[in-house]
Amino acid sequence: MTDAVGSIDKPDAEAPESKKARKGGKRGKKGPFGRLALFYRQIVAELRKVVWPTRNQLTTYTTVVIVFVIIMIGLVTVIDYGFSHAVKYIFG
Repeated sequence: MTDAVGSIDKPDAEAPESKKARKGGKRGKKGPFGRLALFYRQIVAELRKVVWPTRNQLTTYTTVVIVFVIIMIGLVTVIDYGFSHAVKYIFG
């Protein structure tokens, strides 16, 4: 029986039985400093893929966040003030 890729009964690439596969793969060949260097290279590669906002976008986003935080501070302050007066009224 076959599918779009090939035969189901036979895998495309069979591993030779004479060679033993390393347990760690490619990572097993490097020491701790090599793995650390690879990790930092991968970080730099990922950061280069990031689409950074322009200065105008950053200013807009920052303004929106600050205005939202100020509104939420005001809302929580009003609710807290109301609850404190309600508790004083109930419990004297």
